[in-house]
Amino acid sequence: MKKFFVLLGLLIVALVLFVQAQPTEFLITRTRTLAAPPEVVFAHVVDLHEWTKWSPWEDIDPDMLREYSGAPAGPGASYRWSGDEDVGEGRMTITEAEAPKRVTLRLEFVRPFPTTNTVDFYIDDSGLATDVTWAMSGRNDFMAKLFGLFLDLDRQVGADFEKGLRQLDVVTSEAAELTPPEPAPAGQA
Repeated sequence: MKKFFVLLGLLIVALVLFVQAQPTEFLITRTRTLAAPPEVVFAHVVDLHEWTKWSPWEDIDPDMLREYSGAPAGPGASYRWSGDEDVGEGRMTITEAEAPKRVTLRLEFVRPFPTTNTVDFYIDDSGLATDVTWAMSGRNDFMAKLFGLFLDLDRQVGADFEKGLRQLDVVTSEAAELTPPEPAPAGQA
């Protein structure tokens, strides 16, 4: 029986060492080319009220509670949510915005697991379209490393990012069609 416990102890130590050896940092990114101009895309990302139109998580829990605070849009704007076990609870706050190129957010999850990550949207004018990269980065603590052995976070969250970018493409394309062209400056035809 003693050999069994020694072997079990060695297996636990090996597992702990293996988990600790997993990457401490993570980065998940997805990119999509959108038909709308950068200014329209930026407007839908920098205003958290607009996220209800395209966020991949909005339709998961129709009873999700939402609360906006801080600035109406841009740095200081904050959005708190609380929903079922599929949505969890947390808050995101815009920390930086450079029109129409980049929006950075602090993403704080309260449940199911407390963690804080950084989310970036990079919006690049590619001529006739706009390339949008949605990225999330953060640190893996021991529990995140352990779950990472069984759950592919890049694949799971990446699929949500892909869905959100598809929906953002639809919303911004429709918004771009509804926006009348700016009048030419006086003296120009």
